[in-house]
Amino acid sequence: MSAGRLHVPAGTVLFHPGDACSGFVIVHDGTIRVSLTAENGREIILYRVRPGEVCLQTFGCLVNHRPYAAEGLAESDLALEVVPADQFEQRLATDAEFRGRLLQGVAIRFADMEQLVEDVALTGFSARLARSLLRLRDADGRIDATHEALATEIGSGRAAVSRGLAAFARAGLIEMARGHLRVLDPGQLEVLSHEPD
Repeated sequence: MSAGRLHVPAGTVLFHPGDACSGFVIVHDGTIRVSLTAENGREIILYRVRPGEVCLQTFGCLVNHRPYAAEGLAESDLALEVVPADQFEQRLATDAEFRGRLLQGVAIRFADMEQLVEDVALTGFSARLARSLLRLRDADGRIDATHEALATEIGSGRAAVSRGLAAFARAGLIEMARGHLRVLDPGQLEVLSHEPD
């Protein structure tokens, strides 16, 4: 990823594990999806970076002088800026407002990561699936995501997600159609999202 202001089309991989970090990414428009893939091929989404948010991977790479450990993908068309590493370090040292916004963003992102660990390690499957459906639905309750994409969202396998969705559909919580889902009972999904399995 080169420095400066960039327009990046959806689907572009911005960085891979092992890549060097060329600078600090500031998203002006769009969304970056940051994910890890295990040796067995299972993928989990760590977080998304939207305007005003910090990419923890990039921050860690710049501060610790190490390569990326995850993958960053343009989930939508992006308008972004890359502050070169030397300028990032200078701004961090001399610009109190930049430093304050950055540290606040890192703290928020760290809280998100703690929630992810809690969800994957301590929260039951049905609760994680319910949270994901609530988070991904649009204003009409529609979710345009494959079973594989939902599995990636919650750190599970596609087959388990398919079984979970079928159970939710039988209970009248969602409606499944070819290529999309629709949330029918967000209130009950909200209740499920807080229950242990």
